[in-house]
Amino acid sequence: MKIEQCQWTQHNGWHLHAPGKLAEQAQLLLVFGNLQDHANLLNDLQAIYPNAYCLGCSTAGEIYDTQVTDNALVITAIAFEATQVKSFKIHLDPDDNSFQAGDRLGSQLDTEGLAHLFVLSDGLQVNGSDLVRGLSQHLPIGVAVTGGLSADGANFRQTWVMLNHEIQQGMVAAIGLYGDRLKVGYGSRGGFTPFGPERVITQSDGNVLYKLDDQSALELYRNYLGEHAENLPASGLLFPLSLQITNHKYPLVRTLLAINEADQSMTFAGDVPLGSTVRLMQASFANLTHAAVQAAEAAQQALGEPQPELAILISCVGRKLLLKQRIEEEVEEVREVLGEKTVLTGFYSYGEICPCALGLPAELHNQTMTITTFAEI
Repeated sequence: MKIEQCQWTQHNGWHLHAPGKLAEQAQLLLVFGNLQDHANLLNDLQAIYPNAYCLGCSTAGEIYDTQVTDNALVITAIAFEATQVKSFKIHLDPDDNSFQAGDRLGSQLDTEGLAHLFVLSDGLQVNGSDLVRGLSQHLPIGVAVTGGLSADGANFRQTWVMLNHEIQQGMVAAIGLYGDRLKVGYGSRGGFTPFGPERVITQSDGNVLYKLDDQSALELYRNYLGEHAENLPASGLLFPLSLQITNHKYPLVRTLLAINEADQSMTFAGDVPLGSTVRLMQASFANLTHAAVQAAEAAQQALGEPQPELAILISCVGRKLLLKQRIEEEVEEVREVLGEKTVLTGFYSYGEICPCALGLPAELHNQTMTITTFAEI
């Protein structure tokens, strides 16, 4: 596997060098950043790498090695030695629910020889849990899907996904990687700690929460947040919910996307099923950075003996808001685990997609550092 990585900023242009060293050799181009404002630049990239599938999304921050930037473009061109690449996409249909959208995408897949599926989705128009479930039912046994939901800083107004020459809102795109020499590892950890009493979801619809213990969920949430409630929904990123679904081994984390004053509802990035229990969560700097270490260790363990050549890091915008100027320290912790030879790329998201553990189906997570590692043997 050969990898070329560059960063573009308005102020400095290309760093460390202009792209193009791999040229026709590249089969995959990952692009994270401010896509919607740089269509001409992206067209140039696709001319530079004419044989590469191009996958990317808008972000709440871009990861370039151990740097975290805003409003930049981070491009990673990959030339595999013995791995084939195929692309798939759908546009979200207002008449579809998110499960049906995932099912439509999954029905396109060529599953013969599929080693891994990496997916990027619009971050605001989907129930990520249902999307993943609809998609996962089409995957062969032993093949995982990882990825994330595109972002728009802390604005929650509009997000964008790119596949090849198309940059759109309301798109879900995936790259399938094929071949028996590709090894893939993954890990996802949060570092948030529950506090306060457990409450039961007594009214919900998909990813929309109405009542906890037969009381207005929004009113209860506001009471816990105190002065932070004035800045909802953005301040909800600092206080996600720990969600324990009945008969589900691992608790999940749900981040608030929107509130509705008219019906006192709260919309989350993934399902909040009726009868599940929830608790509020908070985090410390030490817990968040330690979770990044654990995610890297899990991804390394899942990969096995090979040294990871590429790692895609997808971390939640809420972690970025909490870590503030120390945000790069969680990426540096990942570097310490994976080693200097691993190329790091990725972005800050509105949701992360990854199995909780090896052998389990993928889930939609919030407030995690989720890492996918790749190596060819």
